[in-house]
Amino acid sequence: MKPLMYTGIGLCGAGMIALVVGAVVDVDAADPWASVGGGIAGLAGIALALYAQFAQPTAPATSGTQVRADGERSIAAGGSIGAATTGNGAAPASAPPPSAAPTPPPASGTVTAAGDRSIAAGGHIGSASTGDA
Repeated sequence: MKPLMYTGIGLCGAGMIALVVGAVVDVDAADPWASVGGGIAGLAGIALALYAQFAQPTAPATSGTQVRADGERSIAAGGSIGAATTGNGAAPASAPPPSAAPTPPPASGTVTAAGDRSIAAGGHIGSASTGDA
């Protein structure tokens, strides 16, 4: 999508330069060219707007984090976990309120919860319970 944006910016700049040169050289000759150029620019703008509206979105770039939960009842998350439980009937304490500071994105690498009832996160864990109630 960026190449289309830069193409549009370049065409607008070229059109502006052409109109200024035409106005300085011969105003009467610049009028029909401005009409044709304006019509073409309008149609191109509509085409680009429709393309941007209905084009398929691209997949977001991956962060490079691999997440794996191998054990029975294990939990692994590439980012932060607010509250998690792996026990029978156990409920973790309520997750703490979000902090005012923004949570940093998870570091790239591997997040693995390998044992039974293990919990791992690439970010913060607010509250977790791995036992039975």
